Amino acid sequence: MAVLPIIIAPDPRLKACCEPVEQVNGEIVKLMDDLLASMYAARGIGLSAPQVGVCKRVIVVDTARREEEPKPLAMANPEIAWVSEEMVGLEEGCLSFPEHYAQVTRPARVGMRYLDRGNTIREIEADGLLARCLFHEMDHLDGVLFVDHLSLLRRGMILRKLVKMKKLEEADAV
Repeated sequence: MAVLPIIIAPDPRLKACCEPVEQVNGEIVKLMDDLLASMYAARGIGLSAPQVGVCKRVIVVDTARREEEPKPLAMANPEIAWVSEEMVGLEEGCLSFPEHYAQVTRPARVGMRYLDRGNTIREIEADGLLARCLFHEMDHLDGVLFVDHLSLLRRGMILRKLVKMKKLEEADAV
């Protein structure tokens, strides 16, 4: 498993709509493993393929607490089957937006279908943190970022800070 660099916003690769996976083969399983390694290295709970520059419909999540046994979930071509009417607002962050958090309202529960590591169609129902994480990572596959759920003012503030951070890092690298 390789730890891949995570793309930091703003970056046009994060706004692309991803291509479906034809089948889960060795290449996709390796991508899933690399995504998990990268997510764990960054101390995240979810990561999508476009966040590492791969425009494929693949996500990984693991919402187990640090003291719990890991419960990794890798999905190819995830699709939302249903969502609850109940909505919940909670603070979210994103590995592509380091140190930036904001309140986002999403459905409380979700039912999904996806291809697992063995290319088998699976279904899952989720609520709480897992549901939120799945919605967040699914958004990435369609080029939607968590800041896109915020007001223009709040989104602009976060993006300007990230542009400034990138410029400072580039200047330090020279």
